[in-house]
Amino acid sequence: MKQSKMFIPTLREVPNDAESKSHQLLLKAGMIKQVASGMYSYLPIAKRVLNKIEAIVREEMEAIDGIEILMPVLQPSELWMESGRWQSYGAELMRMTDRHGREFALGPTHEEIITSLVRDELKSYKKLPITLFQIQNKFRDEKRPRFGLLRGREFIMKDAYSFHATEESLDKTYQDMYQAYTNIFNRVGLLFRPVIADSGAIGGSHTHEFMALAEIGEDTICYTDGSDYAANIEKAEVVYHAKPEHTEEKALEKVHTPGVKTAQALADFLGKRLDEIVKSMIVKVDDQYVMFLIRGHHELNDVKVKAYFGTEFVEMATQDEIVAILGANPGSLGPVGVDKIEIYADNSVQDLNNLAVGANEDEYHYINANIARDFNVKAFGDFRFILEGELAADGHPVKFAEGIEVGQVFKLGTKYSESMNATFLNDQGRAEPMIMGCYGIGVSRTLSAVIEQHHDDKGIIWPTSITPYDVHVISVNPKQEAQQALADQLYTELKANYDVLYDDRNERAGVKFNDADLIGIPVRVVVGKQAAEGIVEVKNRKTGESFEVSVDAIEEKIKSIYATL
Repeated sequence: MKQSKMFIPTLREVPNDAESKSHQLLLKAGMIKQVASGMYSYLPIAKRVLNKIEAIVREEMEAIDGIEILMPVLQPSELWMESGRWQSYGAELMRMTDRHGREFALGPTHEEIITSLVRDELKSYKKLPITLFQIQNKFRDEKRPRFGLLRGREFIMKDAYSFHATEESLDKTYQDMYQAYTNIFNRVGLLFRPVIADSGAIGGSHTHEFMALAEIGEDTICYTDGSDYAANIEKAEVVYHAKPEHTEEKALEKVHTPGVKTAQALADFLGKRLDEIVKSMIVKVDDQYVMFLIRGHHELNDVKVKAYFGTEFVEMATQDEIVAILGANPGSLGPVGVDKIEIYADNSVQDLNNLAVGANEDEYHYINANIARDFNVKAFGDFRFILEGELAADGHPVKFAEGIEVGQVFKLGTKYSESMNATFLNDQGRAEPMIMGCYGIGVSRTLSAVIEQHHDDKGIIWPTSITPYDVHVISVNPKQEAQQALADQLYTELKANYDVLYDDRNERAGVKFNDADLIGIPVRVVVGKQAAEGIVEVKNRKTGESFEVSVDAIEEKIKSIYATL
């Protein structure tokens, strides 16, 4: 393709709100154009890369017998009401009403549509298992779209769904998908880790996220050097090892604590360490209020609370709700004398006695509160986020890294098939709910994640598997006859074996080289002053190495460079 005929609106400067490196480079390299917050047009270079990512995804899906389909973006509310997600999915679901007053949503995911499709068409165990997938635009009304393609309101996703007669069949497909995803992310050139994750609004009992390591990552990955253990911080188990710091129990004492509203302020006031303070929080679980106790240096983990109670609805009680229940504002709450609501505590709380806690009276706290004597805890459990350096489930100290979620695999079980009556007849002729799995890859997010990992201060450096073009031919001065003739010749010859972008524009050499660095094609062939002698410069974009090469040896040099990439 001749660059004079291409649409690559490169920029010298980028908007101040482009925070991530991938967002900046996508804009500077003329690959995307913002239409509205969280919504982008994909320009020719980006589209070529997306096509290559999608081709890799299709190859790996078809290798495990995935069958491609395409479902509607617009989804009727009735199906979401069947699954129970019309209300529970939340504000991210983009809803609309047609001229007849019928409610629809723009699909953020397609569990409901695919379940309704399969339940109407597949009735026998003989037709199972089956895996169907699509590559399609999805929509989520993100409260704060940011980082360009990493968190948008419209994005490209590969979603797949499998249906099974047995758990063993689901296990096999789950492992096949896990390996296929590993292959995909290796092939596109990502450094990533599969991690134990939370299923969120999708539901299900077992799930892994595939996290691309990046400084701009919005998720924290917990991992160890002692094994292949890795988990999203929301799911990282805190293995409890008792470390009692008990002393002789003292008499309960109420203390006036003016202006003290935080655990740190209470620790400072009492001259204690933060980890000696116990925080009390009121949480609404479904329609019940519950008190949680955790130590001052810990943070309550709502994902673990949801898992413990087996619910999707957990939220912090409001200030008005707290005052109505306990008669005090947050900052002065505690378990002593509480009998209206149940009390749960993180495992590590039982390592302490003579606790400092709120007195349920503004600006007052208790010291020397003791479990069983002064209040009762219904159950202890793992209700908090792990801290860096604590022992992970494999017995080794946990480390933290930032990551971008690029894919996730779920075991859904019968969550959707039961609620939507998707059944099959087993070999005994009895109806059973289909067992399901679902599997997603953020295709546009993967594009951005690759750029986060593959760039330098000049621009993008594409992995060879998804580069928009293989070779970038540049005519330094098209007005010079020998240069123009040789560049035209090389463009024609190289096209036989490579995808070639030919910069034939009437621009200054500096502009062309800057644009070439931004776009990041792996091999650059520069036709310049030595054109008359049949000599050109061949440059490796990744290493910056340049070679003077005769015209007859160009393809050999290109092959040798590609062999090292």
